[in-house]
Amino acid sequence: MIPRYTRKKMAAIWEPENKFNLWLKIEILVCEALAKQGEIPSSAVETIKNNARFSIERIEQIEEVVKHDVIAFLTSVGEQIGPDARYLHLGLTSSDILDTSFACQLKQASEILLEDIDQLLETLKTRAYQHKNTLMVGRTHGIHAEPITFGFKLALWYEEMRRHRERLLQAKENISFGKISGAVGTFAHLSPQVEEYVCQHLGLKPDPISTQIIQRDRHANFFLTLALIASSLEKFSFEIRHLQRTEVLEAEEYFATGQKGSSAMPHKRNPVLSENITGLARLIRSYALASLENVALWHERDISHSSVERVIAPDATILLDFMLHRFSGIIEKLVIYPERMRENLEKSRGLIFSEAILLLLIKKGLSREEAYRIVQKNAMKVWEDKNSNFQKTLSEDAELLNYLTTSEITEAFNFEHHLRHIDYIFARVFGN
Repeated sequence: MIPRYTRKKMAAIWEPENKFNLWLKIEILVCEALAKQGEIPSSAVETIKNNARFSIERIEQIEEVVKHDVIAFLTSVGEQIGPDARYLHLGLTSSDILDTSFACQLKQASEILLEDIDQLLETLKTRAYQHKNTLMVGRTHGIHAEPITFGFKLALWYEEMRRHRERLLQAKENISFGKISGAVGTFAHLSPQVEEYVCQHLGLKPDPISTQIIQRDRHANFFLTLALIASSLEKFSFEIRHLQRTEVLEAEEYFATGQKGSSAMPHKRNPVLSENITGLARLIRSYALASLENVALWHERDISHSSVERVIAPDATILLDFMLHRFSGIIEKLVIYPERMRENLEKSRGLIFSEAILLLLIKKGLSREEAYRIVQKNAMKVWEDKNSNFQKTLSEDAELLNYLTTSEITEAFNFEHHLRHIDYIFARVFGN
């Protein structure tokens, strides 16, 4: 991933240094397990542990010749160990090392992403409570519907991210499997106990059954989870972009001193951070599709998945780490305009209370169809006459006044009615 979207902690997981350290750790753990079984001398294990090291430059030199990264690694390490290097990789296939280390890397990445989500959850909760009673209009199909609060909107996002946290925990659990089972998964040249020993020391579980590789449905599930999280961040960013539109301007991204919005138009203050998240979500979804293509491999394994994973694993985790961190910052500094929210709320001139009138008429004994006809008739007058007011129009409708008094109509135009369950909703989302 390009440096622009890369944070150091996540990037370090995918650096060659971390990868080769994991490979070496796995090889040494296999040797320890074999020594415990009496398969190789304990003295050889000590020699290996004391002398095993690698040079990334040397690995790259060897790979230029042998065209195989694991062989290049083993050759580089073996040069440092001496004759006892023959005990490395006994009974193993390359994918024993590759897939087990890959599981470790994805687990490490998950832990960072979970930290990111926790930070975002805390930020969303703080801002939701700040604006629990900040009235704004709810929109369906982009059209004014009924009143909500901005805190209600943020609480919704909080709950969605909480579900994603659960999904990521499950995906982390599902990906945390290793395999040390040989060329086709049958433990032909070493015992299952070696696999159990290695996985236990790595914080993994042995895959109950594998071929030459761990099956890629596990990995597809992981990347689909990342795509779901990214898609929600895109959804939230869409909302901020809409709320920042000049015609709406109920909220906007923080605009720092000295910041510039356009090379041509000095007046511009654009939602560029949210737009950035929208674009990056498209990338992560494309990686999820690629991971699905990796599920169907030939027989006990082919290598077509490898090139894909070398790209999508670091890119998807690095990008989502960046997106979560960025969006948390957007929410933390988001500028809210309650007065503008109230101004926009009243632009419908009372039409947002149409359902309240509809229900009053039904309670008076009218059929739903008849009540709907009366309310819609008046609503359409207000919709078409921009100088009219819904409450006044209703109060002048002789047909409607056969069923409702003007006092009942007035009482129906009550914002507080729409807020009466906000505390209950917050208790359900955040707990008491």
